[in-house]
This record gives sequence, structure tokens and C-alpha cells, in this order.
Amino acid sequence: MIQPQTYLNVADNSGAKKLMCIRILGASNRRYARIGDVIVAVIKAAIPNSSLKRSQIIRAVIVRTCKELKRDDGMIIRYDDNAAVIIDQEGNPKGSRVFGAIASELRQNFTKIVSVASEVL
Repeated sequence: MIQPQTYLNVADNSGAKKLMCIRILGASNRRYARIGDVIVAVIKAAIPNSSLKRSQIIRAVIVRTCKELKRDDGMIIRYDDNAAVIIDQEGNPKGSRVFGAIASELRQNFTKIVSVASEVL
């Protein structure tokens, strides 16, 4: 469960390293974001000489959360960190690779993220 002021790792090679959630997109008064939700975030740490700079406002999709995700078949998935992938306005990933495992729930809305991911659970 990601809420505003939550720090997240970046799971792609776009150039950012840390994000801070500032808004959850969707309903007007949504409190928490889960896997597959789009957030507005600010970059808190970035690698030098990249296209993304510190304090830049971007959109990202949540790919991993520490909070458990319960599937319809009863399987429970929990990750070690909170992570997101940076996307553009159309929902395409900015980076060309996605590091770490991502949930298969992203397959419905973010097929391009799933196609560049190394592991899908």
C-alpha cells in the first residue's frame, strides 16, 4: 500500500533511482495505491548525466509492494521492497529494461512493461 510521501525504488534503467509518491491517480480521494496503479511522483535521486533529473515530476506505475497481494486463486505474493517503473503519458515505459520480478496483474493494462521485464510472477 503506497500513499503520498512513500519512497520507492525505480525498477527500470531510465536514470532515476528513488521516487517519492505525491499523488495517486484514479478517484479524487484515493488513499492507497496497489500493484498496477499509476501515481505521480518526484525523483529524489538520479544517476548523473541522465535525461531524468532530481526534483522532476513524473508518472510511474507500481510493480512491487511490501504489502501482500492476494490473488483470486488464494496465492499471496509479497515483495521485499516498494518499486515502480517510470512511464510516459501514454503508459509506455521510459526505460528499455525492467529489473527484478513483477506481478502478472500488470499484463492487463501495461503489456509493454511486462514484455521488457526479466521475470513475471
